[in-house]
Amino acid sequence: MDNMLRRIDLNLLVTLQALLDEQNVTRAAERLHLAQPTVSVQLAKLRQLFGDPLLLPGPRGMRSTARADALRAPLAEALAALQRALAPVQAFDPGQARLTWRVMASDFGETTVVLPALPALRRAAPGVRLAVIGLVPAQMVPQSERGDIDLAIHITSEAPPGLHHRPLFQERYVLAGRHDHPRLKRRPTLKQFCALDHVIVSPDGGGFHGNTDTALAHVGARRNVVLSVPHFLFLRSVLLRTDLVAMMPSRLVAQEPALKAVEAPIDVPGFEMVMLWHERVHRDPAHRWLREQIAAAMG
Repeated sequence: MDNMLRRIDLNLLVTLQALLDEQNVTRAAERLHLAQPTVSVQLAKLRQLFGDPLLLPGPRGMRSTARADALRAPLAEALAALQRALAPVQAFDPGQARLTWRVMASDFGETTVVLPALPALRRAAPGVRLAVIGLVPAQMVPQSERGDIDLAIHITSEAPPGLHHRPLFQERYVLAGRHDHPRLKRRPTLKQFCALDHVIVSPDGGGFHGNTDTALAHVGARRNVVLSVPHFLFLRSVLLRTDLVAMMPSRLVAQEPALKAVEAPIDVPGFEMVMLWHERVHRDPAHRWLREQIAAAMG
């Protein structure tokens, strides 16, 4: 069968379908806009390919053999399927779509990217489901390749090569604590900053050193980090219920009225958030629509 597929010319199958429908070489040639001798040559090739006469002379033109009759239904189905596969890509209609998108994101990405985009997505595509999957950077590329995820939300500095990406926004760090924190009435000095009790988000778990500590080390200073947590959601709860402070992305502080932000006495580099996707979905109309909706939600 594989050898036969390698030898076959798809044009021959189109001719065969016309011959079986018309039962006449002349009419088949007219239907295909070909010369009659050309169709006769193709019929000879088909007979050789299938090892069967396929069409025999009859009292009113030609009649099909039993082998040809057996080919009618599967041939029509195969050509129809091929036509559908080669048809131009249809425009995406979000209002009629019934599919599931899978987005990989950290809790920060969930809050600052997925959540703002969700209302518009629900209004425009009510039949679509969205699955948010926890960020595992090492799995981003293989899961994208397999189609297990459609998009990933991450920071540019840790974006893996080989994936398409689109910047979403720039973020900066501010010093945050509860709104009535007694030591955040104004911007602290470097000495006061280091004397505060800090909490840090450590995605890998258990870390007590971050970008802020690297910046402090450059000026010969060190802060007091007393708590390490894995998620920003828990970090906000800690700040609201204790006198601990944290260097936090400004967007998260702005979303929580009970938190207060002041400028830190040291410059800590911010970061850029991007969405990432694989080449396999780069030109897909539905995927392109999803990316545009998310980008638009970022303002």
